[in-house]
Amino acid sequence: MILSRLFGKLDASAAAPEIGHDELARASRDGSCAVVDVREPHEFAAGHIPGAINLPLSRFRPDQLPKDKPVALICLGGKRSEAALRHAHSAGHADVRHYPGGMNGWRALCGDVVR
Repeated sequence: MILSRLFGKLDASAAAPEIGHDELARASRDGSCAVVDVREPHEFAAGHIPGAINLPLSRFRPDQLPKDKPVALICLGGKRSEAALRHAHSAGHADVRHYPGGMNGWRALCGDVVR
């Protein structure tokens, strides 16, 4: 199953399940996960991961998350994506993780960015 292979078994006690850089780069490249950027539209427009969709935290609704594949959340530095993750998990979305380095970490590790 893609979910278990990509994200492994989620531990219910884990406060913030994370996805690492290499795993996110691979999953976004091969389309095995949906990348959801929770920054505001002007931040998203300034540069985002190729193929990412924008669901800003300021109006975040877990029911808008893609349902056909696991989801990786990202923001600028990790705090907003972690908040969105908690919100998604409390709404019953177990197949969601966040990238704790955010776009700052993504850029520092030379991840692809589009505008």
